[in-house]
Amino acid sequence: MTTSDLHPGPGLTEKSVALPDGRRLRAVTAGEGDGPPVVFEAGMSAPAASWVHTQREIAARTRTVSYDRAGYGGSDPDPHDRTLERLADDLTGLLDGLGETGPVVLVGHSWGGPVIRLFAERHPHRVAGLVFVDATVAEVMSGRGAHILSWSFGVLAVLARLGGRKLVVKLTVPHVSRAIAASDVDIIVRDYACARAMRAARREAAQVVPALATMRRLQAAGTPDVPTICLQAGRIDRGMSRARPRFNRVAAELMAAVPNGRVVVAEDTGHLIPQENPAVVRDAILEVVGSSAGRR
Repeated sequence: MTTSDLHPGPGLTEKSVALPDGRRLRAVTAGEGDGPPVVFEAGMSAPAASWVHTQREIAARTRTVSYDRAGYGGSDPDPHDRTLERLADDLTGLLDGLGETGPVVLVGHSWGGPVIRLFAERHPHRVAGLVFVDATVAEVMSGRGAHILSWSFGVLAVLARLGGRKLVVKLTVPHVSRAIAASDVDIIVRDYACARAMRAARREAAQVVPALATMRRLQAAGTPDVPTICLQAGRIDRGMSRARPRFNRVAAELMAAVPNGRVVVAEDTGHLIPQENPAVVRDAILEVVGSSAGRR
């Protein structure tokens, strides 16, 4: 798959951004205005396309940026380990390359949550607001879980390479909101259900255990005093009977320590909130954008 094959969808524009080490990341931008830009950080295995429907809606209000992390979609692979620190470095380099050096609203789903936490710790003056979307916390990860995660991405990569894209989608994204247009679903599937994305995800999963100490430190330190919403899944899916209550309890404790933070539980919604319940994601982002603009 080449960059020319990756049209981002109507209303969205591709940009190739050079990082300090010469690698290039594929960014997707849309929108204009003076309000704080919204920057989307996807979960593990998810490319920029996972935000296509939400980005287009938010772009009607302000500037937006999503991107393929290294190895996904149209972005160059990284020869170095995909540590949490490395991911945060790339996010910084991307925003610098785009000229977005002022405060932004960061939206992080799943593994994107720790990435934006680390960025916020390093650059608190560049954060206008935060939206955590079922963002990974240290308490729900383990060495065994990380091993299973890495193994599963390897299996999915083989399935995708052998032509089993539909099976990959059926296994991993069983619930997609009817509010997402079929054309946008096609873009998501194109960039997600492929061996390239799964291989990139496997490399990230290999760095989960080394990241746990950093994640615990970040969670203990808290986030900048900015408008913050934490969206949590309300449905207890298979294998989550113990983890889901713990996950949501930790999220509530973290938000209780944030002066401008609150938790929103998306009832009857699983971990893939952006695909299952895009309206609640959109509303949370717009609320934080509005609150952030009011504080300027």
